[in-house]
Amino acid sequence: MKTIGIDFGGTSVKLGVLRADAMGVPEVVDVAPAIPTAEYDGPEPMLVRIRESVELLRDRHAGVCAIGVGVPGFVDWERGLVYGLTNVPGWRLFPLRDRLAKMTRLPVCLDNDANAMAYAEWRFGAGAGCRSMVGVTLGTGVGGGLILDGSIFRGFNSLAGEIGQMSIDFRGKDGPYGNFGALERYVGHHRVTARAQARYAEAGRPRSQSDCTPDRVAAAAATGDPVAIKLWQDVARELATALAAIVWLLNPEKVVVGGGMSRAGDVLFEPLRRSLESQLDGPFLEGFELAAARFGPEAGVVGTALLAADAVGAGAA
Repeated sequence: MKTIGIDFGGTSVKLGVLRADAMGVPEVVDVAPAIPTAEYDGPEPMLVRIRESVELLRDRHAGVCAIGVGVPGFVDWERGLVYGLTNVPGWRLFPLRDRLAKMTRLPVCLDNDANAMAYAEWRFGAGAGCRSMVGVTLGTGVGGGLILDGSIFRGFNSLAGEIGQMSIDFRGKDGPYGNFGALERYVGHHRVTARAQARYAEAGRPRSQSDCTPDRVAAAAATGDPVAIKLWQDVARELATALAAIVWLLNPEKVVVGGGMSRAGDVLFEPLRRSLESQLDGPFLEGFELAAARFGPEAGVVGTALLAADAVGAGAA
């Protein structure tokens, strides 16, 4: 079975063909050129471009049977409806699943991108074999996907898993929805960059924005830079506060952390693990594991394509 996964990001849209190898493990065997999101004004022009990329991949790979799409925003999974896309204007209450199905004449499965990442990690990644797992994506914002008792938990109207909007301080920073202390107001990509710039300036070592990206700050921390080390310790403590609340509530076997900022590696995961364990009691830690995601930038394509394959194979995702 071959399926196409579409990872719709705020910067670009990525498409790839997924098929199982000889051992049954999925692999991305081909990708189309990335589509720059900002070049298209609204859904319809973008869908025309996506259809062209789908046709290109189908011409190169016979037997594609379904399409999966993951988007960064609120999704009604049952109706295939996009409530709105994060940082992408014009996609309000848009029936993406049905429109793309009509244009490509293929079944389409639509989900939140963090759900797709969590699904990929649960099926074949760092969470393989778990009955219950929480997936966390650290990027521009903070996303989450919940695997409970062997299936995705989407909630009452498909909106569960918005970890980035969980409060870590009820007197904290204003959130975008009237919530205070929302996690992603502290640990999102741009927030880390801004905090790094401010801290280097306070230390009398001013740096440019490009020198304060999470990747650069992680590299600095790995060489022993005290400003960078302290920043990652603070980010880890803030993230651990939210994750501890999730573990107390859901008692998962694993929390799997991915996304661009997870590339910080040990400078993030070591203090994160210590801080998380310090906030949990013994029984909750027994058998529990905090893990880095296996899939990197291709996680969205893999997850959406897997969701589509399972939807076609089983009649429902």
